[in-house]
Amino acid sequence: MAHKTLKTFGYPDTLVREYEHWCVLLRPAQVTLGSLVMICKEDVTQFSDISVGAFAEMAQVTKDIEDGLRDVSSFEKVNYLMLMMVDPHVHMHVIPRYGEARVFEGVKFNDTGWPGVPQLGDGFKPEPKVFAKLLGAVKKAFD
Repeated sequence: MAHKTLKTFGYPDTLVREYEHWCVLLRPAQVTLGSLVMICKEDVTQFSDISVGAFAEMAQVTKDIEDGLRDVSSFEKVNYLMLMMVDPHVHMHVIPRYGEARVFEGVKFNDTGWPGVPQLGDGFKPEPKVFAKLLGAVKKAFD
């Protein structure tokens, strides 16, 4: 059964790819183009409590994320932010970073924090049609 943090980020509707121990979801509020959330499926609230299998699988998940996002956002860097203050289960916000705006479906996606800390509060929810197309593009990039 999906835990609260998965549901908070729209699982299963925002699912990009599911692994044995992790889910990668398209972040409903896009900080930058292709912002994701990588969520451990285990019912744990401390990073040190994830299973050995989840730690091992992280290598493949992060490789898939970076390979897939490269095609979608042409990022210059990727930031993984593990905050877990509001949503308690182990998860990371995955923020592609770039110095110049990206455009998807006519919508401009700025990285307002570049080259410093990502500005999570500047994230916006794209219109449902744009979000659906972005989810499709990210899923395709993961294939």
